[in-house]
Amino acid sequence: MKELRITAEDKNMERVNDFVHSCLPPDCTPIIMNKIDLAIEEIFVNIAHYAYNPDVGEAWISASFVDNILTVIFKDRGKEFNPIAKKDPDITLSAEEREIGGLGIFLTKKFMDSVNYEYKDGQNILTISKKIS
Repeated sequence: MKELRITAEDKNMERVNDFVHSCLPPDCTPIIMNKIDLAIEEIFVNIAHYAYNPDVGEAWISASFVDNILTVIFKDRGKEFNPIAKKDPDITLSAEEREIGGLGIFLTKKFMDSVNYEYKDGQNILTISKKIS
């Protein structure tokens, strides 16, 4: 498992993507890559914007590719928050009728094979995985 420790700021998003991409096989399709990128961006940007707000803190990202499964673990020591506990948005409503927020994590749950959250030892730990075939 590779690890990246980084300041949770928007300006580091490209480094996070590059880090996760370095774990993927070269034959990963653009469709799968786009789904992974959306999930990674959603999670990292949420950490950057909300975990330590109004301050800035660190995120620890671990990634591995074993048995055709990419696993990415995001950790932070910010405010406790379980993003997958929030009710999924009603996507049958128009954008104007829908409540703001929640669409990114909804898409993350749809695009990844598993999304799990736990709060342990003062850390938010969000683990996503996706089979690459």
